[in-house]
Amino acid sequence: MTQRWTAEEWPIAAAMIPFGGRLPDGRLVQDAAPEIWAESLTDVADAGFDAVDPTDSWLRIADLDLARRAEFVSICEGLGLSVPAISTARRSVIDPQHGDEYLAYSHRVIDTAAELGIGHVSFGFFGPLSPKQMKALWFWTEQGVQNPDDPDIYRLAVSRIRELGQHAESCGIRISLEMYEDTYLGTARDSVRFVTEVDHPAVKLNIDIGNLIRLHRPVEPWAEMIELCAPYAGYWHVKNYYRIEDPSGLVMTHPAPLLGGTINWRTAIRRALELGFDSPFLVEHYGGDGLSVSAANRDYIRRILSGRTIRT
Repeated sequence: MTQRWTAEEWPIAAAMIPFGGRLPDGRLVQDAAPEIWAESLTDVADAGFDAVDPTDSWLRIADLDLARRAEFVSICEGLGLSVPAISTARRSVIDPQHGDEYLAYSHRVIDTAAELGIGHVSFGFFGPLSPKQMKALWFWTEQGVQNPDDPDIYRLAVSRIRELGQHAESCGIRISLEMYEDTYLGTARDSVRFVTEVDHPAVKLNIDIGNLIRLHRPVEPWAEMIELCAPYAGYWHVKNYYRIEDPSGLVMTHPAPLLGGTINWRTAIRRALELGFDSPFLVEHYGGDGLSVSAANRDYIRRILSGRTIRT
């Protein structure tokens, strides 16, 4: 699945994380009228986006009935929004209580992507937020769910992702696995090991190195992560963080625009292109007006891509 895009054509999707999955009155966006979805999607279009990832923490389009899914598609088309990918979150196929349920859901996501002509799906092994994480200003400052150090569970994870990869390949879809702390994709080396063990052409890495740079602990240098993981990269979530490391060992982080944080995204993206990256981007940002920061990040990426169109 190689592509040719100019800087202006390259799909750069808005994440829907700034909108959340619940309305102010407590109702789920999932159960809301399509007019509610349209309000948020109109904000995305008004921010200058021509692509959106429905991001299942906002709306699980794979769990909509056919009529409501058609309404979602109609809204996007009316606003000039393409859907290059679907990202899933906190629905791990090895969840100790819901793993089988989430595996079935993951297959539905692939089927939905095929139905709608969406070429990419992102999966991960990160679990639900803990009570402490939900209370924290920034959830990554508190310990979250950890994947077990259990060879049998690891093998199950490899097997289930390979199963999803086989399904995706039959539909012409590419899977990307999101790098995330304390999972089997929690470091660059662990991520490469895992995707290598899956060993399927439809399974790539979502090299979301921002998830790791933000941790209040020692982490691998971002340039090393890119060098190791970019050859395996598929659909790519991008964000940045300011990171302060005190000689005492204290680490503090805060969300940043792409051009202002610790990761040099000009260098990272150009190196990824040299190593064969050929998939859409997702821009996301936590805190403040996340949609507007994401729009600025989109424009910054287009400037980086200018004159760097891949040739395959």
